[in-house]
Amino acid sequence: MNYMIESSAMDDRQQEFARRMRAQPTDAERVLWQRLRHDIALVGSHFRRQAVIGPFIVDFASRKAKLVIELDGGQHSWQQAADAQRTRTIEAAGYRVLRFWNNDVLGNLEGVLSEIQRGLPPTPDPSPQGGGEPRQRAPRRPRKERN
Repeated sequence: MNYMIESSAMDDRQQEFARRMRAQPTDAERVLWQRLRHDIALVGSHFRRQAVIGPFIVDFASRKAKLVIELDGGQHSWQQAADAQRTRTIEAAGYRVLRFWNNDVLGNLEGVLSEIQRGLPPTPDPSPQGGGEPRQRAPRRPRKERN
């Protein structure tokens, strides 16, 4: 089943639907996409929009970070059971799913971005072998005076 979920191949119908969704994003998708593209610059955080994960097209996905972001509008209040099943299927493929309401993105974007950053893997510590630290200079020898 993991192979099917990990497959990034889209059939023609999915491809056309994803293309249409990218061309006509919601206001919340547009706002969040701008910030994901330009402000979230952490290791492993390259996001794609309208990405295929198994049989689903998700709003945003970082494959390397194994993180999916879904934005929910008003229609999601009556399809919570289907959304929960979708989330379980995506999580079974090894992804973490973060869901936000559109009004949260539009009214509390900084809070949403903070939550997304917490969902990303931490940046690696400096190498234990060194190499990134500034080198200590040898003390200068006093200059010889000229006559």
